[in-house]
Amino acid sequence: MEVLIVEQGRLERYNDKDIRVPKRRRSNFLHHGKGGDKSEEDEKHKDFSSLTGTESKKRRLTPENGKRMSKKRRSSSKVVESSEDEFDGEILFLVKAQARKRGGVDCEVIGRSSLKDGTVRYESRNGACNTSSSSPPTSPGSTSRDMKDNEEVNLKCHQCMKEEKKTILSCSKCKKNSYCIRCIKQWYPHMKVKEVKELCPFCRKNCNCNACLHSTGVIKIPETDLDDRKKAQHLEHLLSNLLPFLKKISQEQNQEIEIEANLRGLSPSAVEIPQTLCFNDERVYCNHCATSIIDLHRSCSKCSYELCLNCCQEIRQGCLFDRGDMKFQYRSRGYDYIHGGDPAPDCCPLKESEDHIKPLTEWKANSDATVSCAPKEMGGCGDCVLDLKRILPADCISNLVVKAKYLLETFQKERSTFKHNCETRRDMLRKAASREGSCDNFLFCPDSKDTLKEEELLHFKEHWVNGEPVIVKNVLEQANGLSWEPMVMWRALSENMDATSTQYSEVKTIDCLAGCEVEINTRQFFQGYTEGRMYKNLWPEMLKLKDWPPSDKFEDLLPRHCDEFISALPFLEYTDPRAGFLNLAVKLPPGVLKPDMGPKTYIAYGFMEELGRGDSVTKLHCDMSDAVNILTHTAEVQSSNEQQCAISRLKKLHRVQDEREFMDWENSHKDRAGQSGGQTEDRETLESNCPSEINGELKVRKNELDYSSCSSSNEATEETGGALWDIFRREDVPKLEAYLMKHYKEFRHTYCSLVEKVIHPIHDQSFYLTLEHKRRLKEEFGVEPWTFVQRLGEAVFIPAGCPHQVRNLKSCTKVAADFVSPENVHECLRLTEEFRQLPKNHRAREDKLELLRPRLFGGTDQENDTLRCRSSC
Repeated sequence: MEVLIVEQGRLERYNDKDIRVPKRRRSNFLHHGKGGDKSEEDEKHKDFSSLTGTESKKRRLTPENGKRMSKKRRSSSKVVESSEDEFDGEILFLVKAQARKRGGVDCEVIGRSSLKDGTVRYESRNGACNTSSSSPPTSPGSTSRDMKDNEEVNLKCHQCMKEEKKTILSCSKCKKNSYCIRCIKQWYPHMKVKEVKELCPFCRKNCNCNACLHSTGVIKIPETDLDDRKKAQHLEHLLSNLLPFLKKISQEQNQEIEIEANLRGLSPSAVEIPQTLCFNDERVYCNHCATSIIDLHRSCSKCSYELCLNCCQEIRQGCLFDRGDMKFQYRSRGYDYIHGGDPAPDCCPLKESEDHIKPLTEWKANSDATVSCAPKEMGGCGDCVLDLKRILPADCISNLVVKAKYLLETFQKERSTFKHNCETRRDMLRKAASREGSCDNFLFCPDSKDTLKEEELLHFKEHWVNGEPVIVKNVLEQANGLSWEPMVMWRALSENMDATSTQYSEVKTIDCLAGCEVEINTRQFFQGYTEGRMYKNLWPEMLKLKDWPPSDKFEDLLPRHCDEFISALPFLEYTDPRAGFLNLAVKLPPGVLKPDMGPKTYIAYGFMEELGRGDSVTKLHCDMSDAVNILTHTAEVQSSNEQQCAISRLKKLHRVQDEREFMDWENSHKDRAGQSGGQTEDRETLESNCPSEINGELKVRKNELDYSSCSSSNEATEETGGALWDIFRREDVPKLEAYLMKHYKEFRHTYCSLVEKVIHPIHDQSFYLTLEHKRRLKEEFGVEPWTFVQRLGEAVFIPAGCPHQVRNLKSCTKVAADFVSPENVHECLRLTEEFRQLPKNHRAREDKLELLRPRLFGGTDQENDTLRCRSSC
């Protein structure tokens, strides 16, 4: 969604039936033999109908168009069903034969029943069976015959709860739950029939039936077992990183108290500061810069205008102005323009001379250093002098500083955590860059089973403190295997919603080509996730669904998936969103409003080839908190030869359009420079900005994909990854910003318009650097990001303050959670200061300084624990 847009409209669908042409996809189900492929569409249609409750009992519908079948086609449909039934029967026979071969008559494969007067229960080892009828037990000689008869019994499938299925498998372990073969093939395609018989999904704790998806407490969250020695080490690590932050806050507050003491003619210790009324479920923000207020602030007694201490200081220094609201808006130029054609004749041209920000209003302090309420133009009353107020108990911050110093002195040990001599094994490194003279080209990439070791936690800290990303492989193997297929999640949401269920029948997605919000039927979106969607000119349509379901409701609506995600998280000391010992975001007392840290779900289409325009991307941005992102599901969509030819043709049109519009901008730039009497830029500088092959025919980047296979380990590379990541180092941010400001006219944003206005090159989220731009960035500024491909089941750790961008190579489902590590508190402070300078309605001003406040509350509560842990070591 556009960063700088106010009241941005939705993208017009341009006659959806003509533009979006769904593609046929390859079957994602397991191919067990002949006859299976033919009936997949029939089964899919039947299951969808049962979900939506629209299945008709009087009409026979074709799966393609829902029309009445002719007699001839009806007969062929019966042949297909008969063929599938025979195929399921063959699977049944093989499972039974394997069971008999292992010895005994341990067979719980149940079929359709002709018996209606009893329920059968098998004893697995002795071959006897009990029924509700009064017949006496049969002799051992008739056991085989009885079992054959008793196999024809009605049992319900645990997944679909239907009895008319022909073949049902009962679990050999629990002997209670059964699954029909059709449900196994549709909802558990990764499992073989034999595996389900040996241990059913319910026993494996990854059953995705409606009842199980809404149950809680089924998945056990691993708990980090910390003894007193480890707790003491972690607490010392916390205090040593938080002490500079506490000192800074204490110093700012002492300066404000001294000013207040001078105004009242008192000593600083004699100043009594009234406490403002603030409830636990309430957050206090500065009315001017929207930053969270931790403790001391100034407030208007008349209009309740509240001002943070940083803004007070800027007012006294005479450098605070009204930041205003962004009024700039991109305009749609029509469907043809987006695809490389001419703009629509009725579209409004952009007004380059338009003021993008309202005139600034100056706000000055009084001669005696007091600060009056903000002018009416800035949201205040302009009448009263602001009074000094506090939120926390008196002297809370200064007392915390004293206690933190004392606690650190009690430890009396060196911080050996980052000075251990253990070297990282080569199979735990993945090459992600080729910078000359740099020692950080390889990223730490352990396996999830190794992250439970204390040694690997030390390795993680060693790389994390240097601001390096970390990749953890195979994290889903540590979980229970619950399906992350979008259709499973949608089914869970549909069943879990009552009165508000209609809000999930349609979802608001981002059209990556136009960069605008579009509404689409939920089932159609997920169908395009696996089958693909395209415009009428065959250009791939990339849709992106962000934060679905909303992160603040994720745990309530998808409890099993939430538990599954947390159980898969590596390094739980940092990432656990409920009880991470080193996660500052969870250090909140009961009842206090907690910040929204996720989990968040990102479901988006993908395309292997870099299109250059309309790619499924997360544009360059920077988070002010740490994050961990897990790729939980992928689906590959194949493109036809016809579509590839269309893409190649359209790329040529895009390139011609880029060159034409850039030349027009260059000429207008020269004219304005000449009229103002200034000198025109050198020709070489302008030519260096020319978008050479930016949107040209750039095939999927073998060089970039090679990064993923440059690991020192012997991991298999035949499986292509799902998402391409570019993460920049913090020290390269100034050069990266300089490059973007120099070449910003070569990028396109909303409605495929050229970028017209840049407030902040990173926080605007207007840019995605293609392979060509990354090459030129390295040539001109010597900057190269860490580039790697995220595979299914890999977790990517992104440090706060590292700009990054992502492009989906396949349709991807990612789940992410934010956390605040002690090592990166200073980055949170730095980014908060940057966001304060942005316009009021800039989306990047979403403030997470609140994440640092919890530690202030929890500091005193853990003092006794710290001393106790240290004394026991």
